[in-house]
Amino acid sequence: MTPTKNSKSDTHANALTTTYAEPAALGLIGLAVAALLLGSADLGLTAAHSKSLMIPWILFFGATAQLIAGLVEFKRNNVFGATVFSTYAMTMYAIALTLFITMFTDVTTDISHYAYGLIGILFFSLIATIASLLTNKALFSILIAVDIAVILLIPHYLSGFSAVPAGIFLMITSVLSFYTSTAILLNTMTGRCILPLGGPIWIQK
Repeated sequence: MTPTKNSKSDTHANALTTTYAEPAALGLIGLAVAALLLGSADLGLTAAHSKSLMIPWILFFGATAQLIAGLVEFKRNNVFGATVFSTYAMTMYAIALTLFITMFTDVTTDISHYAYGLIGILFFSLIATIASLLTNKALFSILIAVDIAVILLIPHYLSGFSAVPAGIFLMITSVLSFYTSTAILLNTMTGRCILPLGGPIWIQK
């Protein structure tokens, strides 16, 4: 037998055929847990002086889990999942760092900066919502809930408007994210539709 040699083209071909597991279930679990914690705080279900305990959960679930999902989506050439998960991951890192600065440093803070950051995230989230019309109804519903939650949080940080309405929509975000994550996990593992996600609203022709 003539020994075969590995060429650059063989290596490139192997890299292209590498498969990656569906990362959306992980990213949505991260979003679900973070939204649950943030919503519970806005609804007053947890003590205000204990908000520092949210930081690890926001960092590991809301931020890191979504970042991992986003990076894998880049590998899978899914620009929607990659952009949305990565952007929301950075948002969660920013929220966690904001909590740390306001609670554990002597820096004089103006919380309105947080509101303007959320305005930036809102612009992106609205764009992502339009793009989600091409995916499925479950992801579209999650993004609508996120949009409304962010819209309600902005006046809270700018003018002291109650955070309760935002907390309600963060809880809705959490429930929808848990459902969608479960559906993706079960549907992918069984190879059939156990829980429906709904088809795309915007169907390209």
